[in-house]
Amino acid sequence: MPVISHSSELQTVITTFEMTPGTCYDLLDELKDAYQSFIRLQPGFIGAGLHVNDAQTRIANYSQWRSRDDFLAMLRTSEMRERNRRISALCKSFEPVMYDVVQSFD
Repeated sequence: MPVISHSSELQTVITTFEMTPGTCYDLLDELKDAYQSFIRLQPGFIGAGLHVNDAQTRIANYSQWRSRDDFLAMLRTSEMRERNRRISALCKSFEPVMYDVVQSFD
């Protein structure tokens, strides 16, 4: 499991997906496949985690990248644009937000 790092060189992205309980696991399957077969293989990818709330109405995704440019390059690929269209069809909304880790705790 990757270690959360507060290195100033890294880019942290937290994405929140909002969906109905009926599409939660379809969306989760789509996200798992994206990470397994594409995202984790992209330059600069460090690690990620997927989290589902008890009501199955939200998925939170945490990922770290070597740089902001690496993350943005992955998003701009034709494969990821196609995957994001499928992901968007399974949820009410999703929003990736870039953060700087200011402190981590072990």
